Amino acid sequence: MEEQNRERTSTRPRIRVVFVVTALVLAVGVAGGAYYLGFSRGSAQTKNISIQGISGGETPSNVSADFSLFWQAWNELKSKQINSKNTDDQNMLYGAISGLAGAFGDPYTVFFNPKDADKFNSDIQGSFGGIGAELGSKDHQIIIIAPLKNTPAERAGLKPQDAILEVDGVSIAGLTIDQTVQKIRGDAGTKVTLTIMRDGWDSSKKFEITREIINVPTVDWSMKNGDVIYLQLYNFNAQAESLFYNAMLNGLMKGGKGLVLDLRNNPGGYLDEAVNLAGWFVDRGSVVVKERYADGHEQVLRTNGNQALKGFPVVVLVNEGSASASEILAGALRVDRGIKLVGVKTFGKGTVQEVDSLKDGSTLKITTANWLLPDGTLIDKNGLNPDYEVKLTDDDIKAKRDPQLDKALEVLRAEINK
Repeated sequence: MEEQNRERTSTRPRIRVVFVVTALVLAVGVAGGAYYLGFSRGSAQTKNISIQGISGGETPSNVSADFSLFWQAWNELKSKQINSKNTDDQNMLYGAISGLAGAFGDPYTVFFNPKDADKFNSDIQGSFGGIGAELGSKDHQIIIIAPLKNTPAERAGLKPQDAILEVDGVSIAGLTIDQTVQKIRGDAGTKVTLTIMRDGWDSSKKFEITREIINVPTVDWSMKNGDVIYLQLYNFNAQAESLFYNAMLNGLMKGGKGLVLDLRNNPGGYLDEAVNLAGWFVDRGSVVVKERYADGHEQVLRTNGNQALKGFPVVVLVNEGSASASEILAGALRVDRGIKLVGVKTFGKGTVQEVDSLKDGSTLKITTANWLLPDGTLIDKNGLNPDYEVKLTDDDIKAKRDPQLDKALEVLRAEINK
């Protein structure tokens, strides 16, 4: 479930990816560590090196690095590394580009060789054998952002912020999100064992999970206390707005006087869907989010919606599994309309990724911009602090209590009675 918007088409098409990496679909990138592979003259103390099977390309004029160092390292590895005869030049090139992508310390900037690029492109369009958990990176660990509803991950008891230490008994230390995803995914009906560490535990625990074809729900809704519409939005897929409309229409026909919008464990989706949904609640033309790019310029995304719920009482539920498009919608509603957030601090994933196709069929997924809320607040790594912090404990879950929802209903009732 890696949702994405196509930004433009050219001989090197780019795709804008708008939310966190998912353990259901994303293919693996090539591991490696080096610098940008360029072609330049060697220094006086460096031997001339002939590279077979690699051609084309010139060192960009704005690059100040001494590429003779790279070629010196290449030559040392080719002549001395015990597996050099079994490693061709093209794979060394791919490893070098992977290292270049990794030099930025950004878990969402990665390289895919042609084989893995094909897998990436096919994966984002199909159904997958997986566990149903969104993965992210925090504090140099691969963590669970959100176990999705009615999936093996949720049934196994995985929770937001769980850190993955091992997959099938093998440490994932040093692996990227994409490499971890590849290890977790597999054929439906097969098993995978995750070694998990959670805050408050003295030691890690193993979770054996049977993979399934993951079909993620979009919307559930019900009436609470007779006149409150309780709407759970699980992701921002292409059907989100139409399903939201149907749910709200039915809820209003049943006498709904207010809305609790539950974005807990919603890892995001299409950016356009978040902007469209915001348009139901705020004035047309209101700023929803700004994209700030590397050169400092900003692209402003505004609503063009129907404003049908502009004066309707609303409270939003969030937690540590609310990420990306969820944070954009929740943050915009608070900034633009003063809508209250209840729960715990959100994940803090606020960057834009583009996927650039390279000439041999490989691709680079590159973080190109940060998201800012209408008031200029940076989402990435900061998240949103709720107006009313309410924690949900293991005891609450076992007892089937939901103090976060209870507080949201309380806050909403005060809004309805104003």
